[in-house]
Amino acid sequence: MPAEKPNILLIVADQLAAPFLPCYGHRVVKAPHIERLAADGVIFANAYTNSPLCAPARATLMTGGLPSRTAVYDNAAEFRSSIPTFAHYLRLEGYRTCLSGKMHFVGPDQLHGFEERLTTDIYPADFGWTPDWSRPDERIDWWYHNMTSVKQAGVAEITNQLEYDDEVVFLARRRLHDFARASDALPFCLTVSFTHPHDPYVARPKYWNLYRDADIDRPATGPIPYANMDAHGCRLHDMSAMCEHEIAEADV
Repeated sequence: MPAEKPNILLIVADQLAAPFLPCYGHRVVKAPHIERLAADGVIFANAYTNSPLCAPARATLMTGGLPSRTAVYDNAAEFRSSIPTFAHYLRLEGYRTCLSGKMHFVGPDQLHGFEERLTTDIYPADFGWTPDWSRPDERIDWWYHNMTSVKQAGVAEITNQLEYDDEVVFLARRRLHDFARASDALPFCLTVSFTHPHDPYVARPKYWNLYRDADIDRPATGPIPYANMDAHGCRLHDMSAMCEHEIAEADV
């Protein structure tokens, strides 16, 4: 008799790095639910993303193929519908497939194998993230991924990003209840993908206050003077607009 197919709940958080989780040794961060999952499951000591950029990394997650195979090299590269994803393969195995949240699919296909999508994406699906490669050292001014995100970090009860994640959770929970009440016995795969803790770095008061008096370790290696940086370090420094923002000790 064939084994029963398990239901799958895939939870994705954007820019949540392992060193900032207690199950990987961080002594300040509180993440009780992740801790419970880690205690009852498996954690990986050597797991690395295939790309530091959002869209290529997500295309690899969906397909198992490197950016060199998917041709999704940056956040303005179309994720072609002709490439099969894990959602396609699960449907072939009789699964219901559903997505709630962010996936940064660039191009007209916003499903890529999922039968239904409960939310829009937080980003547009167009090619607006294309940099001007004729001027590689100049920033695209409307991008907020710079030191402004650090300077403006703080407390807020509602932002576009906070409200988006609220919707992701609400619709995912409702869909889980629908799966439980379904008249058939089909297994499901529900992917729940949050935009946080991606910048802007804003938190609601109840979470911000958890760390009000926390003694957070500084980086083991201090800042390198700009004059001592290599060429690529200088480019990253300039792209982050770090020279345009004075960050005092009080800001830290």
